[in-house]
Amino acid sequence: MADPSSFASPACCLTRHFYLRCRADFGARALRGTVALTARAEREALRCLVLDTRDVQVFKVTVNGQDAQFAFGEKHSFKGTPLEITFPNELRRGQEAIVEISFESSPQSSALQWFTPEQTSGKKHPFLFSQCQATHCRAIFPCQDTPAVKLTYYAEISVPKELVALMSANRDGEAPDPEDSTRKIYRFSQNVPIPCYLFALVVGALESRKIGPRTLVWAEKELVDKSAYEFSEAEAMLKTAEDLAGPYVWGQYDLLVLPPSFPYGGMENPCLTFVTPTLLAGDRSLSNVIAHEISHSWTGNLVTNKTWEHFWLNEGHTVYLERRIGGRLFGEQFRHFQALGGWRELQNTINTLGDKNPVTNLVINLDEVDPDVAYSSVPYEKGFALLFYLEQLLGGPDVFIGFLKAYVQQFAYKSIVTEDWKNFLYSYFKDKVDVLDKVDWNSWFHSPGMPPVKPTYDMTLSNACVALSQRWIQAKESDLGSFSSADLKEMSSHQLIEFLALLLLEAPLPLSHVQRMQEVYDFNAINNSEIRFRWLRLCIRSKWEEAIPLALKMATDQGRMKFTRPLFRDLYSFDKSQDLAVKTFLEHRASMHPVTSMLVGKDLKQDQ
Repeated sequence: MADPSSFASPACCLTRHFYLRCRADFGARALRGTVALTARAEREALRCLVLDTRDVQVFKVTVNGQDAQFAFGEKHSFKGTPLEITFPNELRRGQEAIVEISFESSPQSSALQWFTPEQTSGKKHPFLFSQCQATHCRAIFPCQDTPAVKLTYYAEISVPKELVALMSANRDGEAPDPEDSTRKIYRFSQNVPIPCYLFALVVGALESRKIGPRTLVWAEKELVDKSAYEFSEAEAMLKTAEDLAGPYVWGQYDLLVLPPSFPYGGMENPCLTFVTPTLLAGDRSLSNVIAHEISHSWTGNLVTNKTWEHFWLNEGHTVYLERRIGGRLFGEQFRHFQALGGWRELQNTINTLGDKNPVTNLVINLDEVDPDVAYSSVPYEKGFALLFYLEQLLGGPDVFIGFLKAYVQQFAYKSIVTEDWKNFLYSYFKDKVDVLDKVDWNSWFHSPGMPPVKPTYDMTLSNACVALSQRWIQAKESDLGSFSSADLKEMSSHQLIEFLALLLLEAPLPLSHVQRMQEVYDFNAINNSEIRFRWLRLCIRSKWEEAIPLALKMATDQGRMKFTRPLFRDLYSFDKSQDLAVKTFLEHRASMHPVTSMLVGKDLKQDQ
């Protein structure tokens, strides 16, 4: 089964390891160097290797030290350009060759964001980070950029000596750069095979704090202590995950806090999870993102979707594990509360995308569809809902975690599709085939919109959120005096998020209601990003003009797409802020992350 998002043909030739030597050039905004790929012929008389590239220059290619001919194919709008390398001598099946490519990335690389010193917290040194998921590794160096292929790597990165380099690998020492006394070379080793999307690099003025036996948290000096406090539960989460899913095979588990423009909540780069600074709430209340990224060490990084059409295998299982960790640490009622919040998040996404939209299928078709454009909460929350439903159908949490652990063991170090998962489910529960046969698999996998069945949720922690949201929805002008700050005094920040999320599923509240809500609850004073985001959306939807500058500020002060895209979309839909939203986007576009800027550009109909 071919990967529609890649030009590579791993059935002909498989890359198994790469050795990367490169230099981060902040002046030119480029990574340049060589990548040596160990390639194995998977069929007889192999003469060529096709690799993915996007906006990468290639200067020279050798195969086992001999010069080799290479040519670029036709450029595709989002897949990039295939690079075809012709071997000097044909390879027999099973024979390996070292293919060494000298390359340079483009300053416009979709995988890299370069920061001037002024854009960092410390203001003194430049900064660089990569984000390769889903198909951006090809925008750094030529590779088989498909999750069907897993490879080990070794890397040597030359950077200005006052900076630190980190990668999705174990650290293997550092030394002065023999070619340039102002630079230093950092070495890294990743001995567990990984797909290219888990390749990651960061370079900056980073400091670390030890927060557990296998965990350092890395950040710029200004944020490192706050980060160490916020993420101190990491080891407890790792131990719980090991108990649920099996041994942690990656060695180190470090955390890195990135600049605010990082486009995701977290990225599960092996040995070094990347996270957004919007998690720094000050009270550890957003640490479920850490539980999520930790869980990827099993589901995603060890067992991997073979193509992005089966992304739910990565994300549905990871959300399931994340919530099992939450249940262990904070109680089963909390797990059900988070699960119900996920169902509402799914409703919200499907309201936005449309319930006939094929990207709301659990298994999607990515022929001529950019995975970044198709990305949404659907694979996470529809995937989770299926697993939660199956847990309830097949005998409860203890029974189902047995399946999950066996599934990880069965497919560790492999890449699989939905059919592999379903076949294993049937073989594991061979005594319950009659129950499994009652599941409407076709609707779950291949129908758009909400799932065919809603699981059962314990409502204990949700009831207060539902009751308060209903009071606001039903309130007449004359009832507004009945609300007071006491309404919130028993509610956790998780419940405040849920209260606002419930209001966002309904028709917009009258302007008088949100103004009164600000008077009694003072939501403007709350800095928890998840609360603030939903509150500002509520204000803009109720057409409160005073919220426009606050919403624009949040949309641009940070770049997490979960927040930035809906805020810009809501501002664009409000006649009073439409022009200002476009103007603000165009002013900030150059300093935004390349993927965020592309997607917000589409949302605001500004795509060039």
